[in-house]
Amino acid sequence: MRNYSVKQYQESDYDNWNAFIGQAKNATFLFHRDFMEYHKDRFEDFSLLIFEDEKVVAVLPANRVGNEIFSHQGLTYGGLVYKEESKLTTVIIAFRAVLLFLEANGIQKLHLKTIPSIYHSKPAEEIQYVLFLAEAQLVRRDSLSVIDLSQQYIFSKIRKRGIQKGKINRLIIKEETDFESFWNEVLIPNLDKKHGAKPIHSLEEMNVLKNIFPSNIRQFNVYYKDKIVAGTTVFESEKVAHCQYISKYENKENLGSLDFLYHFLITEVFANKRFFDFGISNESQGKKLNDGLSYWKESFGASTIVHDFYEVETANYVKLDSFFAESKNKRNK
Repeated sequence: MRNYSVKQYQESDYDNWNAFIGQAKNATFLFHRDFMEYHKDRFEDFSLLIFEDEKVVAVLPANRVGNEIFSHQGLTYGGLVYKEESKLTTVIIAFRAVLLFLEANGIQKLHLKTIPSIYHSKPAEEIQYVLFLAEAQLVRRDSLSVIDLSQQYIFSKIRKRGIQKGKINRLIIKEETDFESFWNEVLIPNLDKKHGAKPIHSLEEMNVLKNIFPSNIRQFNVYYKDKIVAGTTVFESEKVAHCQYISKYENKENLGSLDFLYHFLITEVFANKRFFDFGISNESQGKKLNDGLSYWKESFGASTIVHDFYEVETANYVKLDSFFAESKNKRNK
């Protein structure tokens, strides 16, 4: 078996890490260290770099909680990240090296969330096969509502009526460079009223991230008579426009604000993207579906892509040893 080694990320690896992310076939700007570290005070970083001899072949954005490691809990998606030329065997050996390294450092379990296929620049589901070999347990499955913009999609009649309402009400859509009005006047009040919750990102954090990633993080607001009534925050990667936050005034049901906004985003702003990702409509670790929210997304022409979460015992690296032994025996027959 080839000589693979693993080391924990250090500040001195900053340039090497980011250069690798820029070449990976299953990475987005969320894996850049500047994005990962905006909330470093909340997480004990335990990101890993995997080497073949002196060459980085994979990285794992991660954090530690006790004696367990998680695909970084501050990121929407995660998992093992590898280059375009990575072969299946490379990913198997790299993941085995990760499990062995973690077990040697007293870590009993790895919680791994995958990267949904729409975010791959090329097919990159090698890790799903490796997780199967390592007998990982599927513990959560979320459903993303996604429009494939390269295919025909149809807005439902009710969405078309909402779009028309927006036109009749002379709504105005503006792309903004700050988040203050959306956060303070729409998003925070709505989340508090409906869920007793707050946005994952604070206003200050969003402004910092926008300054670092100005072309990837975009804010669109809807105005009625010069008053903000709705908005959305979009994370834009190479192939996907992802709606990170969607919100409107609860007492503005009849303006058609969100229908009007999303028609504009889908058909004009992001029309040349491959995918438009509305995000999940799940609760309770994927066990419950917000049917009304899911229906609203699907009525724009969206359908389902799944996002899987696994747990694997680090001692299961031996399961991958047996795979290579069987492969070798077959070649020798």
